[in-house]
Amino acid sequence: MDTYDSDSSDADEDEYTQTTVLLGYASKDPTDDNISKLGGYPTWLDEKFPPPASLANCKVCNNNMSLLIQLNGDMPEHFPGHERRLYIQACRQKQCRRKEGSIRGFRGTRIDPVQSKAAQEKEMQSTEPVVEATPKPNLGNAIFGGSSTNASTTQANPFSTSTPSTANPFSGGQIAAASNPFSNNSLAAKPPQRPTDPNTNSLSETFASKVRISSSSGSQTPKPIDSPPWPSQSSFPPPYPAYYLDADYETLSPENASPIPASAQISNDFDVPEAGNSAGGSSSKEDKDAFESSLDKTFQKFADRLAHHPDQVLRYELRGSPLLYSKLDAVGKMLAPYQTHYPGSDSKVQSKGAAGASGMPRCGNCGADRVFEMQLAPQAIAELEVEEMGLEGMDWGTVILGVCGQDCVPQGTKTEEGEVGWVEEWVGVQWEEIVGKGGR
Repeated sequence: MDTYDSDSSDADEDEYTQTTVLLGYASKDPTDDNISKLGGYPTWLDEKFPPPASLANCKVCNNNMSLLIQLNGDMPEHFPGHERRLYIQACRQKQCRRKEGSIRGFRGTRIDPVQSKAAQEKEMQSTEPVVEATPKPNLGNAIFGGSSTNASTTQANPFSTSTPSTANPFSGGQIAAASNPFSNNSLAAKPPQRPTDPNTNSLSETFASKVRISSSSGSQTPKPIDSPPWPSQSSFPPPYPAYYLDADYETLSPENASPIPASAQISNDFDVPEAGNSAGGSSSKEDKDAFESSLDKTFQKFADRLAHHPDQVLRYELRGSPLLYSKLDAVGKMLAPYQTHYPGSDSKVQSKGAAGASGMPRCGNCGADRVFEMQLAPQAIAELEVEEMGLEGMDWGTVILGVCGQDCVPQGTKTEEGEVGWVEEWVGVQWEEIVGKGGR
């Protein structure tokens, strides 16, 4: 399928388009990924190395929070030798709603030092210039038309690679180096290396393994996290109902238009005119039209996009771009200037200088740029609160998670012993707009 380009106007109307965004759906039936889940209690890469207690608490009331989502973030193509888990939690206290720190996200990473070092060596080799060794031509003969005095020397093409003396010292005779920029003679014959955790190897297919991305790595200078271990499960509130996560790439139908969602429509805020009162009816219609035309265009795009797959609870695209609920709130104003559209792809983050290339705050642990990885869609609220009887539930439009682009771990993490490093990541919450008479 074609890759989605939001700026393209000449797409075949008879074909669906597929984007690079991976959508997640809540399911009560087991899926291929037995790590990722919506709701429930969190689980860890290694129970011997749980996250610090400082990541469990709401920053407003200091109470323990409830898990919204846990995601298997293994990306061997991008972070070789790294096992990753992503978590988003929320406080359920009414007084904490809409306050910064009431929704938090963090990441756990376990690094295999052997695989990570091998991947770095491959990348270093791939950056070295490839120079073909060729024999120097006899300039005297070339200029003056002379011939070789050695009768045993043949008139060979000086640029031929048919003799051992003219072989490329950087290319293997048995492997085509151009087919893999990271290959070398000693490692090319080996299959892709995976973490040695048997639980990871037994998975047939994970949520993150479906994502097609290129590799990248870098250095880090992290700071330590000093905190007691994760609190006991009995100290947490009852969890939200747990769901498995199924995944599939987003496809868009030819018609990319949808009505304004019912939650954002006006139906009872305007007086119904009496029979025969044409003036009152005209006023009501004009007020309603004025309201709908004043809706944030970014919100309308958000609603249009989600209408293609209303059941999605998660949107995932590492180093992609979040689908903004609004560009008028603090999060929207922060991220919107860094979004642009590239031909043949969905929205991507546009780099603007060395700092803040995504618009998100830099990693608080190592200082590297943060990148978008995933966001929650409103349907997640419906799934998580299916058993809730009251009306005082979650009221966000989307929750965006930005992660360290280097996948760092705290300094002092004993990677050689399999220790897991825990880092708090950036969460951008776009709250639902309160709709009423007078507009948003």
